[in-house]
Parts: sequence; C-alpha cells; structure tokens
Amino acid sequence: MNKWLPKLAKASDRRRWMTAVATALVFAGSASLCWSGQPKQSGQIPILPSDPWQANQLIAPEGLVKLLSSATGHKPLVVCVGFPVLYQGGHIVGAKFAGPASRRKGLQALKRAVRALPRDKEIVLYCGCCPWKRCPNIRAAFRATQGWGFKSVKALYVPRNFRQDWIAKGFPIEKGAEQQ
Repeated sequence: MNKWLPKLAKASDRRRWMTAVATALVFAGSASLCWSGQPKQSGQIPILPSDPWQANQLIAPEGLVKLLSSATGHKPLVVCVGFPVLYQGGHIVGAKFAGPASRRKGLQALKRAVRALPRDKEIVLYCGCCPWKRCPNIRAAFRATQGWGFKSVKALYVPRNFRQDWIAKGFPIEKGAEQQ
C-alpha cells in the first residue's frame, strides 16, 4: 500500500476513504472556478485588470438596442472604431465611422467626430473586429475619449465579433459607407 494512504483494515473502508478524497478534490476544483474572477452568470461582462472602464461603462448589445429603439430620451452618439470593411458590410443604424482607434488616423477621425459635442453627451464606442479580449481598437478609443474630457462614454461589449454578437442576433444594421 502507498505510504500516503492511511492503513485501513477493510477494503470497504479504503474505498470510502478514496471516495471521500476524490469528492474533496472535485469540490476543490469547482471552488477554484467559482473564485477565479470569471463571470458567475452568463449576463455578466468580464473586466480585465488592464481595462480602462468600470462595469457601469459597458453596455451589452441588447441594452444598446433597447436604448436606441426607445421613443423617449436622448440617443447616444454611436461610433464605430473598427475597420472600414466591417463598417461597410454592416454597422449599427446611425453609427458614425471613425476607423480603427489603434491607428493614429482612426484616433484623429474619432476626435473630429466628437470634438464639437458637449462633454456630457453619451457616446457608445464599438468595434467587433475580433474577440473582446484581443480587440486593438476599443480600449484605445475609450481611453482617448475619456482623455478628451468626455464623462459619459460607454463601450459596447462584443464578446466574439460584431457579426456573431449583433448581426446574427437580428439587431438592426445598415450597410455601406458613411454619408458625409
């Protein structure tokens, strides 16, 4: 018998002891998943330590659809900070195009799009070029708009990409280049 196993006289006692150890290991593994900081409910949006926003500065696609379709209240300015081909292929109805915020030209276009707005105007930024955790544009755009003094900036949470998380869900889009 192994050194780490207690000396148990009966085989049934050994089985019970090993079952108890196996059960404890399963629960310990499950507990680490619960305490790992991952969302406990599917509706929660994960926030990475390096993210520039707080939870209340994010909006889920369903929430934005509801906000944009509301008959009352002011509508936010929605700005696409992704790549031109994605915007032209289908974008949120009424969204302005700034371009990839990971590039200087995109940040300049974003600045032109928001420069004349009051600093308390609600702005919703979105990209959707790739999975949320790896998006090179949304964090740069968010940091920039906050740096320019905007107080009501939100990022649209697009977990996988815009096609799957907006278009495939049947949310309203329009196609083509932005009309100047």
